[in-house]
Amino acid sequence: MKLAKLALVLAAASSLAACDMPIGEDKSQDVNLIDRNDLSQIRWGVWVDPDGCDNWIADDGVEGYLARRLDKYGKPVCSGIAPPTVATGDFKQGATSVIGDPL
Repeated sequence: MKLAKLALVLAAASSLAACDMPIGEDKSQDVNLIDRNDLSQIRWGVWVDPDGCDNWIADDGVEGYLARRLDKYGKPVCSGIAPPTVATGDFKQGATSVIGDPL
């Protein structure tokens, strides 16, 4: 019985120790080789999906970013700022890349 408890404690401790290890690359940095920037420096706009809910959108000329806009309770925000499938805001103004965006 003591051996089983010891094994359980060791397994729990080793699984908790793995939580401190970083997983994957840092997603807060733009990894583009031409214009590496912190993602907080990119200008964001709003794209309204076909359901009428808001999504944050940004385009720096090479890479694009999209994230669902949520309220403080984790529910989608559907503000009606634009018609469905329309993007609004200056989300392309953060582009400093020498590579143009064809769209």
